[in-house]
Amino acid sequence: MAERKSNLGVSGGYGLRSLVLACSLVFAVASTAAPALAAQGAAIVVDAKTGKVLYSSNPDARRYPASLTKMMTLYLLFEAIESGKTKLTSRITVSSHAAAQAPSKLGVKPGDSITVKEAILAIVTKSANDVAVAIGEYLAGSESDFAARMTAKARALGMSRTVFRNASGLPDPGQVTTARDMATLGRALQDNFPREFAYFSTSAFTFKGRRIGNHNRLLGRIAGVNGIKTGYTRASGYNLVTSVNRDGRLVVAVVLGGASGRARDQRMASLITDYLPKASAGAKKVAVVAAATPSAPAPVLAAASTSPAASKLAGSAKVIGGALADASAAPLPRKRPAAGVADPVDTGSVELADATPIADLNTEEGDGGDDSAGPDAPAAPAMVPAGWKIQLAASPTQAAANSILEKALASAPKALSGVSPYTEPVSKGDSTLFRARFAGFASKDAAWKACAALSKQKFSCLALQ
Repeated sequence: MAERKSNLGVSGGYGLRSLVLACSLVFAVASTAAPALAAQGAAIVVDAKTGKVLYSSNPDARRYPASLTKMMTLYLLFEAIESGKTKLTSRITVSSHAAAQAPSKLGVKPGDSITVKEAILAIVTKSANDVAVAIGEYLAGSESDFAARMTAKARALGMSRTVFRNASGLPDPGQVTTARDMATLGRALQDNFPREFAYFSTSAFTFKGRRIGNHNRLLGRIAGVNGIKTGYTRASGYNLVTSVNRDGRLVVAVVLGGASGRARDQRMASLITDYLPKASAGAKKVAVVAAATPSAPAPVLAAASTSPAASKLAGSAKVIGGALADASAAPLPRKRPAAGVADPVDTGSVELADATPIADLNTEEGDGGDDSAGPDAPAAPAMVPAGWKIQLAASPTQAAANSILEKALASAPKALSGVSPYTEPVSKGDSTLFRARFAGFASKDAAWKACAALSKQKFSCLALQ
């Protein structure tokens, strides 16, 4: 089996590789169009001292945040700690609604309570959805009210293209963000809460005798990495926000829509290697400071499972509007508010080409562990980026195809910078192959140059349009 994988993707077996590529093209003609199975990738690297963008690829394309959402959940909790409205030893009671959330979760029963410190640690390591919702209810009385506050805080921080609908990041078609906005939030967490930010580097914590490890696989493996957060749903692909502080240089980097956990981590590692040396080594110049948000009410600090009417964001402008909205795009599906509850946030019209019906979204947050969905779990149904593509191989399993993509990224990171890895199934009769491809090349020449670089690394490669 190991020999077969080698023949399909990396070295040796030229005849077999050519045969597999040829078969995949025949299948493409014979089969109906198969949906692309990976989200359009997005990435950004920002000098956290100056705010300068060192690298970007689709930085303002709206994507689903998945558990990156919890960065804002913790931002508001840290804000409550710093303002004296709560403290690390305060207890958060878990409601039935919070306890009923889909995994990943801590598994706290309704009526039980945990300390604020335990809640923080459960988020940064386990990415616990039940705890995230409990935090939202603790601070705002209800998760819907808390989501309104999250969006208001995003606007105050300059995150102009982000809308939050829940505290956990579990699928909601109206909950969107961008790589640029997530970098802004990552910097704000560092700048505004340096003491609490240290929690993001926690490798593991023990809860009721159970050791819980951090989903972020780059911690302890890449020098200088000190957080921040992983995220995964089928609709989002594999997401990661990373902070790196090394040799006097500080960057925040974001990768959204990775084809797999390993591919995402490898992309992040390559970005750190390439762009950290370009960051400023001087004194810090620009910090992310939240503007005043008088429309956001003070924390409720209650664990009520039923909420009062949602507070209106008085005097606030539309969350998304004007030049930020695509006038030709249909509005995203909206959750209908409960009877008698005001809808506190007007999201306006946003463009999200790959918005997925809620029934098709994965309801399990595997997060950085990446294993809960299984090694062959497809990434997000989404539109493949326009432009030229390259195909490396077609493999009998998606896991094998993803492995080829990961090896290609590791072997030729510069040639594949700014393009998106994805797998595509193609079937004929009872046989199915998974194409390993990269999309988003600006021209035929760019695709051919990438193939030339990969051929030097003993990959088969075919340019397609």
